[in-house]
Amino acid sequence: MTYETPPQPPEQEPTVLDLYKSVTKNWASFFNFIRSLWDARRRAEFDHALALEVAQVQPDNFPEEPPRVDQLPWRSVLALFLAIVAQALLEPTNRQVDIALALYIFAAGICIWAYLKDEWRLPALPLPRNTPDDLSTRLMPFIFSIVFALLAFWGFGVGQFTPINLVFWILSLGYFFYGLWLKLPKAAPDLNPDARRQKIIQSVLVLAVFAIALFFRLYRIDSVPAEPFSDHAEKILDVYDITQGEWKIFFERNTGREAIQMYWTLLVATVFGTGLSFLSLKLGTALIGILTLPYIYLLGKEYGGFRVGLFALFLFGIAYWPNVISRIGLRFPLYPVFTAPTLFYLIRGLRTRNRNDFLLSGLFLGLGLHGYSPFRIVPVLVVVAFVIYVIHVRSKQSRQQALWWLVLVVVTSLLIFLPLLRYWMAYPDNFGYRALTRLTSAESALPGPVWQIFLSNLYKALLMFNWDNGSIWVHSLPNRPALDLVTGALFVIGILLLVVRYVRQRDWRDLFLLISIPILLMPSILSLAFPAENPSLNRTGGAAVMVFIVSALALDGFVSSLGGARNWKRIFIAYTLTGLLFAMSAFQNYDLVFNKFDTNFKQNAWNTSEMGGLIRVFRENYGQTDSVWIVPFPYWVDTRLPGVWLGIPNRDFALWPQNFAETLTVTGPKMILYRVDDLETENSLKQLYPNGVFTRYTSSYADKDFMVLMVDK
Repeated sequence: MTYETPPQPPEQEPTVLDLYKSVTKNWASFFNFIRSLWDARRRAEFDHALALEVAQVQPDNFPEEPPRVDQLPWRSVLALFLAIVAQALLEPTNRQVDIALALYIFAAGICIWAYLKDEWRLPALPLPRNTPDDLSTRLMPFIFSIVFALLAFWGFGVGQFTPINLVFWILSLGYFFYGLWLKLPKAAPDLNPDARRQKIIQSVLVLAVFAIALFFRLYRIDSVPAEPFSDHAEKILDVYDITQGEWKIFFERNTGREAIQMYWTLLVATVFGTGLSFLSLKLGTALIGILTLPYIYLLGKEYGGFRVGLFALFLFGIAYWPNVISRIGLRFPLYPVFTAPTLFYLIRGLRTRNRNDFLLSGLFLGLGLHGYSPFRIVPVLVVVAFVIYVIHVRSKQSRQQALWWLVLVVVTSLLIFLPLLRYWMAYPDNFGYRALTRLTSAESALPGPVWQIFLSNLYKALLMFNWDNGSIWVHSLPNRPALDLVTGALFVIGILLLVVRYVRQRDWRDLFLLISIPILLMPSILSLAFPAENPSLNRTGGAAVMVFIVSALALDGFVSSLGGARNWKRIFIAYTLTGLLFAMSAFQNYDLVFNKFDTNFKQNAWNTSEMGGLIRVFRENYGQTDSVWIVPFPYWVDTRLPGVWLGIPNRDFALWPQNFAETLTVTGPKMILYRVDDLETENSLKQLYPNGVFTRYTSSYADKDFMVLMVDK
């Protein structure tokens, strides 16, 4: 391996953490430290040795993997087998909790044994390096960016995007990035034929896995899920408002929504010609889910190299959890799609000390705040990352630099967030209403003491990966684990190995990975007023990014344990077993999404597509829909949704009982749809239209028939 010596700061000041690691690395170091406490000469020698240890130059690459044992790693195989069996016993149809817990405990013990025997180790973290940075700034562009930002902030006071405030905003961002972007020399191309061949093979593998993920994201997107619900009607109306010239920064309808999905849906509808439809919503969010995949790969690569990135890409790409929340047609995938790049650039920036990475992290952080409200926890996570980094950093200069980097991320994100910041200041109640109704008693009284609800929610959320992902049918299979058998077992082992490695190595990235998961779960955990909504796959979607990285790390360590002896037979066994695990995971996730979730969704959703189809036939026969109505009924269909299927999203077909008599003044054929068990409506309509034809529409959905009244004149 070739090592490049990065420029070192003039002073490498040992931290308390450095002292602890040096003292506890072996018994000799511990006794030397004890003797130095009362011997001045030994204390000076100890301090000098510690300073040399801290000042060691780190290459900009992955360290060499330690040699593995030559014998078959039966402990690793047994640990993974027991973990998968334990996870299988937690499946809803076959739950045997006591046995599963016992097996997981045995698996954990054997896994630690395998770790101590140097069988199952996580892949090495990439080593840090210093990117040359003279802290220079292009002053005039930076000043221009501030001026244009102030003008844009003033312009956003109208509450909508206009050509003027958009131009000011874009100019501000352009000048800001131009003023601070660091020009770095391009790396010389590697002309080594072996390296080029390896790069080609890796690219082919990534493209193949990406193609598999595309299949899982887009297959049957027109029919899974089959029916929209009320939130979709609200979204379509928001998109319709844009077509009517209302370029809103924040959409107040339905307790308030950030803007990205509305504009993205309009773009998708225009490009693909799908119109203001349920399909446009689903296709738009499925594409957002696809855009998450490259950063899952890059984040995995940042944590463990190419193979971890590839494994993370596969596991995330086929997984039921991110697949379902990407298909619903709501803002759910906007949480992970911006979390992944924000964290990737942040982690890489802190490793390489590259200013450009912090600019990009701030860019995605600001964009995420325009996406889905649970993302508002990510700024907290960014601050936590810097705190963890500073605790572990070695020199005073690095701590000072970290403060500058944090300011850079914050300022960049604020510039991106500027339109919503202005709206927030003008309408704080609208901006925060949705979150406050879940966090406080603004809408519903808290069902108990805050601390008890919080701890209960935290406990449930931490168990969602392997036990219960919640009971919300619109975006999950109720009361099953969020992860499949293989990924769930790998996740438990990965968490265990991360804890063990952090205790031994004290790398800040391991601690951050562990802490990031509960923090990214907080939007669900903090549903204190409605604890029944926790856990939920949508408000925890950002945590999926790090969860699948953990599982990929564990899988990479397992593969290394099998193939670590550089024996071709062992390598063949390692990748054959990996392929079987992938096939097992893919088969289960396919079944979860395209069979079980699809069936369960149809059992709970209302058949507005069939109503829309019936109204379409009426329109084809009579040339209009003004004489078609649907009688509302509690907990039945949203009377706006049939119009969505017809391409008239601004039409509500509701006909309230007190308005029945008004239909007599409408000439021509009429059609009225109502619920089968709404006998009061049926009696009233029979009195108004004694010659009308009453028929029962037989639905393809179980127990979803409805009544149809046809009046010729």
